[in-house]
Amino acid sequence: MNQLTIGDITVDVVRKDIKNMHLAVYPPTGRVRIAAPLRINDDAIRLFAISKLAWIKRHQRNFEDQERITPREYKERESHYFQGERYLLRIKETNGPGRVDLTSKTYLDVYVKPSADATYIKKVIDKWYRSELKKVLPEMVNRWEQKIGVTIDFLGIKQMKTKWGSCNIDKKRIWLNLELAKKPFQCLEYILVHEMVHLLERHHNERFRAYMDQYLPNWKQFKDELNRLPVSHADWDY
Repeated sequence: MNQLTIGDITVDVVRKDIKNMHLAVYPPTGRVRIAAPLRINDDAIRLFAISKLAWIKRHQRNFEDQERITPREYKERESHYFQGERYLLRIKETNGPGRVDLTSKTYLDVYVKPSADATYIKKVIDKWYRSELKKVLPEMVNRWEQKIGVTIDFLGIKQMKTKWGSCNIDKKRIWLNLELAKKPFQCLEYILVHEMVHLLERHHNERFRAYMDQYLPNWKQFKDELNRLPVSHADWDY
């Protein structure tokens, strides 16, 4: 069984080598997923989902009320985010290469040539986001490598459509979503630790959560904070 329907709710079902069933409701659309042990039959999964209907609907309502970021047009005084703070975009002319200056608590100044269009302005801002992440990540990685006792062979940043991060366990390669530059520092750290813990435990099971509790006791708070923040129209899955 890959899906089951309960009333007007569709539940994705994934079978894994785990001991207990796990239920998750994902932002921004309230998509529902149950991870079930291989030995559990379909009827047991359905009964479990029915018993959690009130919880599912409550979380879906929360996501419906969540603030959404409309597609950016990269125009004057448009809202943009950096490290969880909101800034108003100011576009300034320059004959030099495009750059971003953050010199106040109100404005994000982008310097571009007069002929620059929205696509180019976005490129300049994204390049700045990437450079800002690269400033803070080396120290963060080094600190958590020592705490967790693992080593990362590669850490990259890229635009990701459906996840905040990913980990190739065999190659010890971690990718982080460029969008994390817009989120509070603690949310970036939570995602990094989450991916690093996968080097100790591949699956999102009890052992994985125990490691998260051990190394980052407030991880659930940071996860909730990340889910409460304004989201784009992509389907974030975490």
